[in-house]
Amino acid sequence: MKATIWHNPRCGTSRNTLALLEEAGAEVTIFDYLKAPPSAEELRRIYAKAGISPREGLRTREPGAEALSDATDEQIIAAMLRDPILIQRPLVETEKGAVLARPPELVRDIL
Repeated sequence: MKATIWHNPRCGTSRNTLALLEEAGAEVTIFDYLKAPPSAEELRRIYAKAGISPREGLRTREPGAEALSDATDEQIIAAMLRDPILIQRPLVETEKGAVLARPPELVRDIL
């Protein structure tokens, strides 16, 4: 099985999710979204596949998230493109679907 993880190696949840994927024998492609931010189209696509809104994909603990409390989905996506740390991780995608793996065990739903 192939899997793609939107990964931040400094994040414990992201590392734990990656470990679960590897333990399951998945062929994992790691997407370091902080170094190579996704396009707006890609963000919309993965959120739709995961069944979540951009607001649900927003990392609310980041200082820049406070200013987005009344923002539209498109404004949130634009903010994420400017500052990718606002993208909640880890997002994982397989041929069976996509999840925001918080907690990491949610990844099992798409394995």
